Amino acid sequence: MIDVIFPYSVTLLEELIAGASPDEDLHLLLDSPGGDGETAVRLVRSAQSRCRELTVIVPNQAKSAGTILAIGAHKILMGPTSDLGPVDPQFQQLDRPGLYSAKDLIAAVENAEQAIAANPDTYPLHVSLLADVTAVMVQQARSALERTDDLVKEALASHPDRPTGDVDSIAAALKEKLIDLPRDHGAVFNATDARKAGLPVEEIDPNSDQWRIIWQLWTKYFALGAGAASIYEGRLASQVVHRG
Repeated sequence: MIDVIFPYSVTLLEELIAGASPDEDLHLLLDSPGGDGETAVRLVRSAQSRCRELTVIVPNQAKSAGTILAIGAHKILMGPTSDLGPVDPQFQQLDRPGLYSAKDLIAAVENAEQAIAANPDTYPLHVSLLADVTAVMVQQARSALERTDDLVKEALASHPDRPTGDVDSIAAALKEKLIDLPRDHGAVFNATDARKAGLPVEEIDPNSDQWRIIWQLWTKYFALGAGAASIYEGRLASQVVHRG
């Protein structure tokens, strides 16, 4: 699954795992810049209900909603290039491709308010810069941020064998590292960071055959257009949808 995570992702991933057996393990190679956390919880719950053990493989990045999906797995395989990231809700741009983060939107509005209060003459400048921002968008961003803690716990709890105490302790560790502290959506959270937070990370030796095979597979998808295309592929289906 190589894509931003939004509600349509549920239908596309369901097509891939429709024939999965609850008696077999499921491996999901994931690359995502983020998206909708609510959808990410739905995805990991569905995947967990279809397998004996869920492993999420992150050769490149699984940011924000991608991180929410990954933390619900039994195992997260990561290598030297692998990166999880801040759980910062993302929204689609209305009139152009791309995403913007809830934190960035709120910060832009608050910075403009402070600048205008300090120098009222800058009002026309800031109004023009934020002309596309509405009060509803700001409230949606704030509401999404308020749900972040709960989404992290719901994703962790989707792992059927994870004790409740572990859900609470891991969620507390992730809250500081991935919700409260990061100011930049691109902040790095590597395998060592994830393991210290209590996540079930297996760090792959970059010189091993296992990493070589994973990286070769990832680069094939990258050449196919990862970043410019949504790619969903499994044993039963293959979907490549070019964006823009």
